[in-house]
Amino acid sequence: MDVTIRQNPAFAVARCKLASGEGMKAGAGAMMAHSIGVDLEAKVQGGLMKGLKRSILGGESLFQTTWTAPDGGGWVDCTANLPGDLAVLDVDGVMNVTQGAWLCSDTEIELDTKWDGFKNIGGGEGGFLIRANGRGKIVVACYGAIETIELAEGEGVVLDSGHLVAFDPTVQYKTRKVTKGIMQTLKSGEGFVMEFTGPGRILSQTRNPGELIDWLTVELPFTRES
Repeated sequence: MDVTIRQNPAFAVARCKLASGEGMKAGAGAMMAHSIGVDLEAKVQGGLMKGLKRSILGGESLFQTTWTAPDGGGWVDCTANLPGDLAVLDVDGVMNVTQGAWLCSDTEIELDTKWDGFKNIGGGEGGFLIRANGRGKIVVACYGAIETIELAEGEGVVLDSGHLVAFDPTVQYKTRKVTKGIMQTLKSGEGFVMEFTGPGRILSQTRNPGELIDWLTVELPFTRES
């Protein structure tokens, strides 16, 4: 799978070019367009229980779509729900991806849900990460623009949990509240942060999906009918 990103950073589209007979996986509703002859098959990947675990706990689609190119090859355009950027990551082993960030990937990549004992990661509830296992390319989506932080051995950084997109398995981390005491949390408006220690790569997003949901929850009840 060869991936080209266009219309970035605000409204990015991933064009996934496939050779003859080559396949790719995408989440339900991710397809924007595809070339003539590309075949679609939607099913629960890895069995019902694994699919439910991935959907309920990891925030991903219960059904994953497999696209297969005909003789002569083809392409599939994929887009995310929120306006923002996309990034193509090469996986050789494991990549940790936050809830809702996976868009599409090679068929050799398997997605699983892992409990990591933290809350509010990526703007969602519950302490779960999506682990992309295998070898190949994955495309991750974000809200806003993607920024990459490269950490050297022993180098650290603190990131608001709602701005996390993905990170290498070599990166160590722990989660804590940014302030001490509930009053400081209420006054500052800050919740959980993650302390990362290198070596490795972290991908962050410049906007927080959880903050968007909170804002809409407050504003929508007061929206006047036109």
